Amino acid sequence: MCNLRSFFTPLLAVLLLQSLVVVVSAQGSASTWQTLTGNPPLVIARGGFSGLFPDSSSVAFQFATLTSLPDVVLWCDVQLTKDGVGICAPDLRLDNSTSIAQVMKNKDKLYLVNGIPTQGWFTVDFTLNELSLVSLAQGIYSRSERFDNTYPIQTVEDVANLKPPGLWLNIQHDAFFTQHNLSMRIYVLSLSRRVVINHLSSPEAGFLRSIVKRFNLNITKLVFRFLEPNVIEPSTNETYGSLSKNFTFIKTFASGILIPKSYIWPLDASNYLQPQTSIVSDAHKAGLEVFVSDFYNDAQLSYNYSYDPVTEYLSFVDNGDFSVDGVLSDFPVTPSATIDCFSGLGKNATPQVNLSVISKNGASGDYPGCTDLAYQKAILDGADVIDCPVQISKDGIPFCLGSINLYDSTTVAQSSYSNREQNIPQIKAGGGIFTFSLTWSEIQNLTPVMSNPYSKYYLLRNPKFRNSGNFLTLSDFLALAKNTSSLSGVLISIENAAYLIEKEGLPVTDKVLEVLSLAGYDDPTSKKVMIESTNSSVLMKFRDKNNYELVYRIEEDIQDAEDAALKDIKDFANSVVISKISVFPKSSSFLTGVTNVVPKLQSHGLSVYVETFNNEFVSQAWDFFSDSTVEINSYVMGANISGVITEFPLTSARYKRNRCLGKELPSYMSPAQPGGLMQLISPFALPPAEPPNPVLTAPDVVEGPLPSHTASPPPVPGGGATAVPPGAPNGLPKIGACIFLPNLAMLITILLLL
Repeated sequence: MCNLRSFFTPLLAVLLLQSLVVVVSAQGSASTWQTLTGNPPLVIARGGFSGLFPDSSSVAFQFATLTSLPDVVLWCDVQLTKDGVGICAPDLRLDNSTSIAQVMKNKDKLYLVNGIPTQGWFTVDFTLNELSLVSLAQGIYSRSERFDNTYPIQTVEDVANLKPPGLWLNIQHDAFFTQHNLSMRIYVLSLSRRVVINHLSSPEAGFLRSIVKRFNLNITKLVFRFLEPNVIEPSTNETYGSLSKNFTFIKTFASGILIPKSYIWPLDASNYLQPQTSIVSDAHKAGLEVFVSDFYNDAQLSYNYSYDPVTEYLSFVDNGDFSVDGVLSDFPVTPSATIDCFSGLGKNATPQVNLSVISKNGASGDYPGCTDLAYQKAILDGADVIDCPVQISKDGIPFCLGSINLYDSTTVAQSSYSNREQNIPQIKAGGGIFTFSLTWSEIQNLTPVMSNPYSKYYLLRNPKFRNSGNFLTLSDFLALAKNTSSLSGVLISIENAAYLIEKEGLPVTDKVLEVLSLAGYDDPTSKKVMIESTNSSVLMKFRDKNNYELVYRIEEDIQDAEDAALKDIKDFANSVVISKISVFPKSSSFLTGVTNVVPKLQSHGLSVYVETFNNEFVSQAWDFFSDSTVEINSYVMGANISGVITEFPLTSARYKRNRCLGKELPSYMSPAQPGGLMQLISPFALPPAEPPNPVLTAPDVVEGPLPSHTASPPPVPGGGATAVPPGAPNGLPKIGACIFLPNLAMLITILLLL
């Protein structure tokens, strides 16, 4: 293992980083900035790109400078070693961010830190030479551990030698070091003679007051860091909440303040935003810059932000009332793009890329799917196409609902209809209460339920509205869309048609055709109609409608498609929906490469839509930095898809308009390089290879016509024991294929040169 670690050197990592990122010096905004100076807000990278790599590692600092705004500031939490050397580490204790507990066994100590007994491996107990045996690790366990045990601890001067655009030193525990006969004051004053320190912060007012006259404040800005409001600042014996009302005093020793974001946008007990405070304008009036901390893409955001970190940053830098002067982030790529690409954008900004934004059950990330509220939100958010997954009631009324099983999206299990459960394995394994077992009036009495696909991660969606809204008939849905000028079309999805016709006597395709005609959608001048299905037999039913776009949905994740299959698809469809993994396969949430599925489909004249895009960070590969905008951009600019199907239309609709797409792409708007991050993982830490996905073949596509509808058959116990087999590629053979990483040749070349 030691040989492998020495083989995979930090130098190699730097070379790979430079090969993965296109660096473009671009910064600008359509906004007039409401910062204290009128300049754009600073992006401060806490420990470098610590949201992905170990905090304060060389790779984290390098990656931050390569993926952020040109004036990005690198943040270093300064700790002192036993021999007085300043190192960058997120805490006094090293056990949570390094391998020290394994390397220096039984050398932990118990000390008082701010009056609290604290056990751990403290920097003050080890010399820099001893710490050279220790490697860095990711300290937040929900983040990837694949980059652990590769990079050594960095001294402050190591970071300064990277020549970053800006260097910010944070001194969190001056009093603790003083107790251990180490002077942080002497250290920083000595360092300032060798290194340019752009910002120096501390939550200890006494420390800043002791050095304010020794620094050239035109070079180094002193920043007072606020802790939680009820915490007492030791040198003044006042709470930080009290000090936030005394900016006149703070101005005597600091030119700025660093505050948690809750000082500006407080949250209530339910995790919703409360009205903004006046602290930014108050500080600006006192001549103090305002920097804000606690920005993490991979944490639960306020429900108001719909798990979209760009939306959160915009509320701090571009809200119409104020702009903070800088943000402290573990993921500096996101505020960089927010400031340069998305600030100052109006809803009527010209789209910069040809991309169809198609809703998934409306804006179902914000409201219960397929309700009036979800559709209204999707329209307000800028969706181009809203969707209706058509189900049919017992009395033959087609309506919109994401699942044929009412258990999935209503409270039917708690209703008086709970005795109508059936087992129909041809539709769904296990029991269900199906839409065709209730009349439309009965379905209207049901309460909608919000979808929470990531509840096991404690990421819930808009709980205040988890049971809000009303379901719509297909007719009402079409009327809503027709009367909305901003929409370009509708997508109508039809599944289980063969079963409904043959076993329930419900001709769902005929009903859809009838309602579309009555609603005026047969008129060529009307909005675009897209008919989607996993069954070719359904799409064949609509083939005579020349003004309809027929969309074939491939259910399975695939790695390739045979030409014969694509020719067959072209006979009955104009476009195809595929999964995200069918474009970028992954292993342990790292992208492993890119398939040729999209270009093959497009070579046969088929538009390609990809599903499903969500804002929750756990739905995204590590390569997308827990940022839904990075993910969307990678599929659009990296894979050239035609459209996205999303439960959060706002994120995709805003992405289309971002100004950075109208120029040479800056690094923070460059698509992810599939397989790129895998190359930065030490060989001994690589995730296991995943089995390859199947290849789509002609037999997976072709199926017989839908059964003809005559009269309703007599009831069959259980809703019918047989059904026409689905035509989706459920039984695709598992065919192996090699996936070549796009940067593999470059990697081999670099390795040979070392």
